[in-house]
Amino acid sequence: MDRDVSDAERVDQLRVLEELKAAAAAAQARIAVDLDLSQRRAQEAAGVPAARRGRGVGAQVALARRESPHQGGRLLGLAKTLVLEMPRTFAALQAGVISEWRATVLVRESICLAAPDRAAFDAQLWADPAAVERMGTRALVARAKQLAYRLDAASVVARARRAEAERGVSLRPAPDTMTYLTGLLPVAQGVGVWAALTRTADALRAQGDGRSRGQIMADTLVERVTGQARAADVPIEVQLVMTDRTLLEGDAEPAVIPGYGTVPADVARDLLTARLGASAETDAPAGDGADRVGGSAFGPPGAGSAFGPPGAASAFGPPGAGSAAVPGADEGKVLAWLRRLFTAPGTGELVALDSRRRIAPPGLARFVTTRDLACRTNWCDAPIRHRDHVIPAAAGGPTTAENLRGACEACNYARQAPGWTARTLPTSDDAATSGVGDGAAEGPRAGPGGHVVELTTPTGHTYTSHAPPLPGHRPAPATGPPGRQPAGPPGAPEKDSRLKRLVERHRATFDRTA
Repeated sequence: MDRDVSDAERVDQLRVLEELKAAAAAAQARIAVDLDLSQRRAQEAAGVPAARRGRGVGAQVALARRESPHQGGRLLGLAKTLVLEMPRTFAALQAGVISEWRATVLVRESICLAAPDRAAFDAQLWADPAAVERMGTRALVARAKQLAYRLDAASVVARARRAEAERGVSLRPAPDTMTYLTGLLPVAQGVGVWAALTRTADALRAQGDGRSRGQIMADTLVERVTGQARAADVPIEVQLVMTDRTLLEGDAEPAVIPGYGTVPADVARDLLTARLGASAETDAPAGDGADRVGGSAFGPPGAGSAFGPPGAASAFGPPGAGSAAVPGADEGKVLAWLRRLFTAPGTGELVALDSRRRIAPPGLARFVTTRDLACRTNWCDAPIRHRDHVIPAAAGGPTTAENLRGACEACNYARQAPGWTARTLPTSDDAATSGVGDGAAEGPRAGPGGHVVELTTPTGHTYTSHAPPLPGHRPAPATGPPGRQPAGPPGAPEKDSRLKRLVERHRATFDRTA
């Protein structure tokens, strides 16, 4: 890429690169459709029932494109609709006339139509390509809705009615230790909730409440949903994971809330302080239940604890075995319970638990959830719903922390398709975390430590998933610059292809001119 050019040429370069992105998206769509067809044929040959053919293809697309399995399924569906049912829209994407997002919008607005009507939709929309190219996204959506309604009004109305079945509530992280709590509701209910919150906020503001309108609405929502008199006193379990240094010594090591992510140390301490009386004193005797780790209240030799060597972690949750309530809380406050988690001092890895049952018992399930935080499949941030056996229980895989990984439903079910395999990789610190052996192990090592799972897809591509580091873990300094990493195990040769060589030539050209 030539950088010594005029501004007019720079604008031309931006346009060309945008068209290249659209053309690449079209090529990805074509490849995804071919992959789906080939995988379905292979599954048919393997005797997979017709209703289950195609399972796992979206997950492969997601891994290849570094997306979540949910997004991978959507991308595969988009590709099949564009390539097989909307040839004019697909041609426009290939030519760079529209972006992948605008093509997605057109598919979304026409998805309720039958295949013949969708073909007519595609033809009528592109009767004037120049007009479509000039439209903004909002105008394009309006035009697509108009055409869809003209072609099959009943399907559009039925789609709106079916949408009520998709109502739900979701939670996702927001910046600065906030969250987005989103409710997808029928329009009448959504407007009703908004009106009720607005009336309450206006009334309290008129009475001199010093909070802003938005703050009152947010607090009122929390109070009405949880039944609390004050939004700050929500008695819902929050699994706060922090080191003993952060809890007791004012250390700056951040804490972790599973399902949310990292929070600053001061915020973590504030979460506890707001729920405890000023005179609260921590007293956490060892318990005798399932939460005892390694057969000892203080864990195996070399492991840390909430009251032991630096590098250990503490978890706050509901009372139970191995937990103790913090006394002295004021009436109306929310009690906090301290549960100790034991970590290996070198790697920060949690010490393993064991069970002979196929389904992980509550203590082991909680252990895996705390260790993995979210679904372990690469680029999938979905909450953990299943504790998936790396080596299936049907194949003799044990129900141990080492052989379990946190997974969402979609990723767990995708692995049931033929050709998917997984294994736990040894690491250079396995001896330190297991307490046995001299550190030697056969096969490639995945890294300096932690729980590592290697996933192999039906096409032979491999992806390694590392358990996220817990608070207190200090990673080793980087040994090289960031860049593209091979998909296979360490030392494995990468596969070559004409497309890959073409991309590498473009990269080399860019590096010389950058």
